[in-house]
Amino acid sequence: MDRIDLFRVFTRVVDCASFTRAADLLGMPRSSVSAAVQELEQRVGARLLHRTTRKVAPTQDGLAFYERCQRLIADVDEAENLFRQSLIQPSGRLRIDVPGRIGRLIIAPALPEFLDRYPGIDVDLGVTDRAVDLVEAGVDCVLRVGELEDSSLIARPIGKLALINVASPAYLERYGVPETPADLTHHYAVNYASPSSGRIEDWEWIETGTTHRLAMRGRVTVNNAEAYIACCLAGLGLIQIPAYDVRPHLEAGELIEVMPAHRAAPMPMTLLYPHRQHLSRRMQVFADWLDSILQAQIIF
Repeated sequence: MDRIDLFRVFTRVVDCASFTRAADLLGMPRSSVSAAVQELEQRVGARLLHRTTRKVAPTQDGLAFYERCQRLIADVDEAENLFRQSLIQPSGRLRIDVPGRIGRLIIAPALPEFLDRYPGIDVDLGVTDRAVDLVEAGVDCVLRVGELEDSSLIARPIGKLALINVASPAYLERYGVPETPADLTHHYAVNYASPSSGRIEDWEWIETGTTHRLAMRGRVTVNNAEAYIACCLAGLGLIQIPAYDVRPHLEAGELIEVMPAHRAAPMPMTLLYPHRQHLSRRMQVFADWLDSILQAQIIF
């Protein structure tokens, strides 16, 4: 195994914090992965990993070496593809993960155009609302909606997703139309509980540049978008929802926007991927395509 391959094995072990998981992702026997790291430690003359029965973690020397390896691998990949990328069609398999309704309503219907444009690319489309660990899951990129936690991943801002306030005509006929946030004390909301934390989200609005929050009364609490919209359609309360999510219902008159001057802050959308210096050609064209369809269809 040459040095750059040893570097690739070592960085994958650090990323996964596991020899077994790294071996699975690399398609190698675990013994070969372990032997590669041992060979690398002998070459550099330093212990690079702490090994326990539960976890593998880089030593202080290993962490510094890991950062250098990432740069070297990226440089080698970029050099190898310097002249080929503009001459050949991108090819290979992409593993991506996106939020549920964006995946079903926006990305999946648009995928035929992408696959026709790039016949050499195959796509594994993961559609889930839970946070996915890119390295652990072996995913090339994820689309996240909302504020990001601190991360070593590379972030490409896509845009912001507008949130609107809506209710059904039946609800508004029964309880009246709220005009300002002061009216909300006389109204009900369909409450939304975070699937990960169980915390019920407050009602939010922006006023003079400041975010205000209110815990709304609600007789129904849900934990997914489909139920959230269904309960609103049934007249059970007001909801705050991305505009693209309810566009057909707005156009059909099944839902009506209320308090347009008192919307919640738009939610940032970000594409995350692991490596800064080098993206595969297939990842580059997919990121550009995804940016273009999201900009066109769901950003207000």
